[in-house]
Amino acid sequence: MATHVLTLSCPDTVGIVAAVSGTLAGHGANIVDSAQFGDPDSNHFFLRQTIDVPRDARVALTEALLEVGRRFAMDLKLHDLTRKPRVMILVSRFGHCLNDLLYRYRTGALGMEIPAIVSNHEDFRSLVEWHGLPFIHLPVTSATKEAQEARLLELVSRERADLVVLARYMQVLSPALCAALAGRCINIHHSFLPSFKGAKPYHQAFARGVKLIGATAHYVTTDLDEGPIIEQEVQRVDHTQTAEDLVAVGRDIENIVLARAVRYHLEHRVLLNGHKTVVFR
Repeated sequence: MATHVLTLSCPDTVGIVAAVSGTLAGHGANIVDSAQFGDPDSNHFFLRQTIDVPRDARVALTEALLEVGRRFAMDLKLHDLTRKPRVMILVSRFGHCLNDLLYRYRTGALGMEIPAIVSNHEDFRSLVEWHGLPFIHLPVTSATKEAQEARLLELVSRERADLVVLARYMQVLSPALCAALAGRCINIHHSFLPSFKGAKPYHQAFARGVKLIGATAHYVTTDLDEGPIIEQEVQRVDHTQTAEDLVAVGRDIENIVLARAVRYHLEHRVLLNGHKTVVFR
């Protein structure tokens, strides 16, 4: 037996679970875990199942499931858990999220392969190479942005990256690159937006006396910082803390939120629901 994850979404109707379960049983597959959600607002149905599949039945089962998918107009995927997703990480000059992801990767807390880490600066070359990973420097200016993004997309293709993570990569991706990476590019930022835009957002927040510090991880879209949200977290702060204290709190929350979002994606727990997500934790 080989363990797989089955994910699907489709217009909600009667008979979806019965059709899927019957197909699995008919090919000797065993359902280990199952979670489902019917959204009354979008009238869509979402399902994630962990299943054990006889190795010699995978091809036939895949074909049978695709037939069920066609019948119900499903977006259906069968993921083989023996294959670790390949994740390319992009970073600029704030290294806390990168360092956290590398630690989780090194300890096995995140089941992924990292084919390369890309940066528009040289700051973290030694850190990346200490972990035994390729570091690729792709500097960018307003004049070279189009060529740099073309090179970046070429790397994503060459390295067969399943996911791109913007670990405080401080560049706005072009609409063309956002479209090319739709559904497979995760960004992290503070949750003050749309307030306190630009430089030193935590210092701006401190000046306004905010009481909550938070972070948001979302899929990247052409709408800047407005993609489908995967994970968020907050922590209460008060008047006794300095602007630098708020920055430190923000760094810790960004680490946690980004790591969770990446893990949920790697474990195929996130399904797109229009401008939102369904996350089976």
